[in-house]
Amino acid sequence: MDTTKLTVRVRRDLLEQAKRYARMNDTTVTRLIDAYLRQLTDDEDPLTEAPIVRRLSGSLSQDISARDYYDYLEEKNGSQN
Repeated sequence: MDTTKLTVRVRRDLLEQAKRYARMNDTTVTRLIDAYLRQLTDDEDPLTEAPIVRRLSGSLSQDISARDYYDYLEEKNGSQN
């Protein structure tokens, strides 16, 4: 894979947040930017390769539905009606 260097100007506080996020997620700012740019140009589902999606994939049973989640929230928090 051929790579090239890119200079980008961002606010200092934004860069520091990105660095912290990268450290907490065991990645680099370069990888974060690469993943984001791939999402922009990917014709498939853009979230399937996101780091958080890759880490969470398979953590829930395939038998769990959105309805199950709503039922759980209703039971936990009580009916809002």
